[in-house]
Amino acid sequence: MGLDFSVVPGFFDVILQGVFWTIAITVSAAVLSFFGGIFFAVIALYAPRAISWPMKGFEWLFMGTPLLLQLFLIYFGLIQIGIDLPAFVAGFVGLGLHFAVYNSELIQTAILAVDKGQMEAARTLGLSRGQALRYIVIPQAVRDVIPPIGNNMIALLKDSALVSVIGVSELTLSAQLAIGRTYRPFEFYAVVAVCYYIINLGMEAVLRRLERRVQASR
Repeated sequence: MGLDFSVVPGFFDVILQGVFWTIAITVSAAVLSFFGGIFFAVIALYAPRAISWPMKGFEWLFMGTPLLLQLFLIYFGLIQIGIDLPAFVAGFVGLGLHFAVYNSELIQTAILAVDKGQMEAARTLGLSRGQALRYIVIPQAVRDVIPPIGNNMIALLKDSALVSVIGVSELTLSAQLAIGRTYRPFEFYAVVAVCYYIINLGMEAVLRRLERRVQASR
């Protein structure tokens, strides 16, 4: 049985729906991972031990276990304690927290690399510690880690395929639905691979533009 891509146009609506949900869950998880990474970094570096140590345990849990298991725990496990999350919410929360932990490690290193004299100068000018972090230290730290965080966002896009196992109709699940009706796996997986590649190129273009703007603002 040879290849037959003529079956693909009949499922364009399914594929486009998958593209939409892939982009939606990637963007949602990316935003959560970015701001979550900043939050985790600040807690780890400046919070009292009674707060920072449990947070480190939380980070260890997300760094030391597979992302797929984390998605299962959030979607299927939380419902046993009364927290029933929709598949999309469970998907982007799982992805977002997973990558927030890795972003936190990058941001912590960048914060520690900021000259301590800047914090002292800000405090001398009357800023509180929180204000100094918000307006002086964290913006500089984040600016320095845009490239590696961008790499994490590309990895997040690729790992978004895992949310298909909890029922989110992103690209991979959309392809599986089409394959189930046509029995043409190669054709649809090839189309989905091209879609991922195009989305990836778009993300890389956005990240490069952001990096150029950050460099120009130095």
